[in-house]
Amino acid sequence: MSSNVSMFHKAERKKAKLRCGLAGPSGSGKTWSALLLGFGLGGKVALIDTENKSGELYAHLGEYHATQIAAPFTPDKYIAAIKAAEEEGFDVIIIDSLSHAWAGEGGLLDMQGKIADSGKGNSYTAWRTVTPKHQALVEAMLQSKAHIIATIRSKQDYVQQKDEKTGKTEIKKVGMAPVQREGMEYEFTVFFDLDMAHVATASKDRTSLFDSRYFKPTIEIGKELLTWLNTGVDPVSLLPPPPKTLDDVPVGGDPENTRAALDELKKQEAAKAAVTAATPSSASAAGPPADGHGSDKQPFETPMITDEQRKKLMACFNDLGITNRNTRLNWVQTYLHDPGIKSVKDLSKDRASRIIDALEHALEEARAQKASA
Repeated sequence: MSSNVSMFHKAERKKAKLRCGLAGPSGSGKTWSALLLGFGLGGKVALIDTENKSGELYAHLGEYHATQIAAPFTPDKYIAAIKAAEEEGFDVIIIDSLSHAWAGEGGLLDMQGKIADSGKGNSYTAWRTVTPKHQALVEAMLQSKAHIIATIRSKQDYVQQKDEKTGKTEIKKVGMAPVQREGMEYEFTVFFDLDMAHVATASKDRTSLFDSRYFKPTIEIGKELLTWLNTGVDPVSLLPPPPKTLDDVPVGGDPENTRAALDELKKQEAAKAAVTAATPSSASAAGPPADGHGSDKQPFETPMITDEQRKKLMACFNDLGITNRNTRLNWVQTYLHDPGIKSVKDLSKDRASRIIDALEHALEEARAQKASA
């Protein structure tokens, strides 16, 4: 006798907690950027500091609480700190930095080397002991009830290449490599690479918010991420209307769960309505969508585009040969994933800065291509 209850259910993205990686060389602004993103996510922010209390140098940015981890930098210490932050009710946990758990004194590489040197195993078999510790730390981050932002140091990678024109062998930079186990970036929702100008690009992005974007991490970016995490839909689109009856709910599994599923859909609709009401939709709007937690937790006023920025933005468009107003507007709407923008006057100061950074980067690439032609 076959059952008519399917083991499958309709795929539907749920609300989630952020898992964000920030990689960059020393001086690229990893801690600063992590804190601003954390403030944008809202709530209580905790910082796990492995950098000899340097994480407390940014107290002027906003309120957060810090704890220190000293050598040896074992994964168990990180896990204990994450659990403690959860128990104390922190909404955002910043790990600064995750690189020490890999390459620091007492970290995973150090453990692997000591096991191999002890004669209890070779360099290959030593990973049988070390890898489970790495996985335990990854799971602690992925299963956390809080948003997780982890900073990771980057180092410059070089390769030897033969110049086809001169025949000489040259040393060439090939980008930055995070100081962490290979493939660690795939554990995150988004993974940002920071350069020395504090500009971020996304090398991994499950949100699709940052495709082809060059930006400086800010509180506003944190709010943008929170909106995506809380609504469970693309930022530009709206949630479909909820089912009107229990019969309309396409839920598999135990039929007794159907009513609970309908209740959940109603909650999602209510959340959508709250976000829609708070999202700018006209030229009088001043800033990004609301964070979904209510503005009373993090009351930030959004300064609007300045005259200097407006002139700079227009100059960049002209230099790129983009002179048509509609083409410019469409470019801005596409870049910001916000079709509600009707004029550059609708832009906040931060958004204008992000667009200018992207246009200047495009100009640099155009000039470089012209020079090499």
